[in-house]
Amino acid sequence: MSQPGITAGTLRFDCFRLELRSGELYKSERKIKLQAQPFQVLSILLEHPGDIVSREELRRRLWPADTFVDFDHSLNTAVKKLRQALGEDPKKPRFIETLAKRGYRFVGIVEGTDVSSRTASPIAPSSSSWIGQVAKLCAKDNLEFVFLPVDQETLQEREKLDAANDDVGLSLLIASQRILMVPAGVQVRVLEAQSASHCQVRILDGEHYAKLALVPPKNLAIVG
Repeated sequence: MSQPGITAGTLRFDCFRLELRSGELYKSERKIKLQAQPFQVLSILLEHPGDIVSREELRRRLWPADTFVDFDHSLNTAVKKLRQALGEDPKKPRFIETLAKRGYRFVGIVEGTDVSSRTASPIAPSSSSWIGQVAKLCAKDNLEFVFLPVDQETLQEREKLDAANDDVGLSLLIASQRILMVPAGVQVRVLEAQSASHCQVRILDGEHYAKLALVPPKNLAIVG
């Protein structure tokens, strides 16, 4: 019997449901109060069920290099609040395992995920099976970055600028963060197909973490 698993913007484990778009956690359809940082920690751990997520990776994802915080205290507090929300005893973890001085690992079962394979395979543009999946950004012509419009209006404006070879207009869109310069290889979660040529994704890594953008399927490769 197939599991409902990951739908667009939704992760499920045990009796919990994580809504990535709204930043909400539900337990048996009852909303659980969870602050932003504990929510982000859970989201990151659910990207790699069964794998160790290092403290350094969490630091990089949650606190940019120019942010000055007591990292150890802040991360420990976020994990403590997350465990409280999940009703978990840290000495008998059902979901989040602590590996001393190394990081954390999600040990529950995430519906619809397959952690046995991490290889990337091209997305079929006509298929809907990749909705909700994690993918890597692929740049064409061996470029280091992929340029991602944040919405349909910006996409249409960019297409006009490309047709007119207007590099100045394109630079202005990038400067205003309406087009994001995202390094190739960054992971995203595919949320929905907005048209035959573009789908909406949430960025899962780097400078533009958690932002939404539009990506052609040809620039995506499924992970797992």
